[in-house]
Formats: sequence, C-alpha cells, structure tokens
Amino acid sequence: MDNNAPCPCGNGIAYGQCCGPLHGGAAAGSAEALMRSRYSAFVLADRDYLLHSWHPDTRPTDLQLDPSGNTRWLGLSVKRHQDTGSDSAIVEFVARYRVGGGSAVRLHEVSRFVRWEGRWVYLDAEGDS
Repeated sequence: MDNNAPCPCGNGIAYGQCCGPLHGGAAAGSAEALMRSRYSAFVLADRDYLLHSWHPDTRPTDLQLDPSGNTRWLGLSVKRHQDTGSDSAIVEFVARYRVGGGSAVRLHEVSRFVRWEGRWVYLDAEGDS
C-alpha cells in the first residue's frame, strides 16, 4: 500500500504514519493502535500480521481470509478504549464490510488486549453482535 494514502483504519492520517509502521514490525503504543492496525490488516489481507499480533494462547493455527477477494471493508468506528490494568485493555469497535454484492455487515465487538513480551497483542473478544 502507498505510504501516503489514507490509512484504512480511518484515523485521518497517512498509512505510512499510522498502521504502516506497525505492519512493518514496530510495536503498537496502545491497544487501540493495535486494534486499528489489525483492522487495516484485514483490509489489506495481511494474514501474517494478524497472526503475529494475536496472543499465542488464543491464536488459531491458521487464518483463512477471503481468498476470492470479494470482501470490501467499509469502515471502522472505535467506540471505546479502556485500560483495564497496566498490561490489559479493551477496545470496543464497529467494523462494517460487504461480501460481493450483498448487504453490508456490521461487526460490533469488545476486544481484549494484553501486553505480552513487551508488546500489545489481541487476546480475544468479550462478545460480538
């Protein structure tokens, strides 16, 4: 992705100053930054980043993204970011996407993040609707 293009996470800044460095190996400064970078990784179909940013205790052995390329991500809205401890946080968000010509899907999730080996990682979701 062009580093000067708007970041897919919708943060209002260029990819090269937002999620790009995280995708390149930099550590996220907060759970929200990691969550935004994971959303951007879904947009960019960056399977390796998604797996790398997932806690090893809950990470799947494989992750299948849309092989046909029919998923179109429509936007991200962060509703809440809350530190729940010195090394834990939750991020509530709504992500919207469309598969093929179908109706838009709304994914509402409260994700849990922890600091593992000095880096923020995705642990799991409290619930989605």
